[in-house]
Amino acid sequence: MKLSCLQENLNRGLSIVGRAVATRSTLPITQNILLSAEQSRLKLAATNLEMATTCWIGAKVKQEGDITVPARLLIDFVNSLPNDLIEINLPANSRILELKSGHFQAHIHGIDAADFPPIPQINDGITTTIEAASLREGITQVAFAAATEESRPVLTGINTEFDGEQLNLVAADGFRLAVHKTTLGSPVSVKTTVIVPARTLNELNRLLGEQEEPVEITVNEKKSQVLFRLKDAELVSQLIQGSFPNYSQVIPQSYTTRAVVDINEFLRVTKMSSIFARDASGIVRLVITPGSELTPGKVTVSAQAEEVGDNVGEIDALTDGEEAKIAFNVKYLSDVLSVLSQAQVALELTTPSSPGTIRPIGVDNYVHVVMPMFVQW
Repeated sequence: MKLSCLQENLNRGLSIVGRAVATRSTLPITQNILLSAEQSRLKLAATNLEMATTCWIGAKVKQEGDITVPARLLIDFVNSLPNDLIEINLPANSRILELKSGHFQAHIHGIDAADFPPIPQINDGITTTIEAASLREGITQVAFAAATEESRPVLTGINTEFDGEQLNLVAADGFRLAVHKTTLGSPVSVKTTVIVPARTLNELNRLLGEQEEPVEITVNEKKSQVLFRLKDAELVSQLIQGSFPNYSQVIPQSYTTRAVVDINEFLRVTKMSSIFARDASGIVRLVITPGSELTPGKVTVSAQAEEVGDNVGEIDALTDGEEAKIAFNVKYLSDVLSVLSQAQVALELTTPSSPGTIRPIGVDNYVHVVMPMFVQW
């Protein structure tokens, strides 16, 4: 193997695949990155056996070949090099990779590429496309609501429903629920519902940062795998087995009180209360007060920690219905307000012990449900 490429390109490629490298594994080679010189490109691949990322970067290939080398070592070394040409050489019948750039060089001991776990190929199943910006918005608005504990594995994933031209992304952790609906670039022939690990979609979201072209998605339910194909990268992941809860039952169908507020003001007053809520089990209290003909309605957000102190913040609101009180975990409130790009949001309530609903104003493709905290008023 003999090739040369730019440090900037290699560094970017390694950062793309680096996150798929296994951190703790019984199979040591999964802590390596596969380098494969083919035609005029260098292929980089990494896998933790649940998820695999492959990317291609431009390179001047003089001799084809492949090897796997320790990921951490390669990433840190390439990252420390100046932005210059890097020459990569693997002598015939050798397992020591040579890297040269200007006055710097390194030799890295590798393992044969033949021992690297094969990256799954997904050729059959349902295939569709979606605009990168739509997918990025959908993942951003639901992924944070997925569970991080493994006690209920299905909740660590995102319920992904392909139905005609519509894609529904749903995440829940038992305390909150996020539902985002968006349009596919090409309709699917068969309605398909799978659970994609939230880790996979968070990683995909990171790769979508510079993507402008549509993303191709292929789902193979039989093999329990999903493939996301980007411009210069591919991400393939195992799916989570099991049935996602019937989330539509959790979404309140009506309300007795509704307040429309400015998102930035709501987020500021929520973050302010979180300073005091830290010492009070994260609890913030919300009171919606209807306005009169001359005065606007308001939402009062407060937190009190017995040994520390308390605070109260008020923001103007367009209110509908009667006065209402409810308490939330402040993290759940600030999490959802942080991912919405609209100017205003509606908070809909029924009773202090019923879930509250948050909907951005101006779009009807997103709803967020938060379970209340029980407090003494």
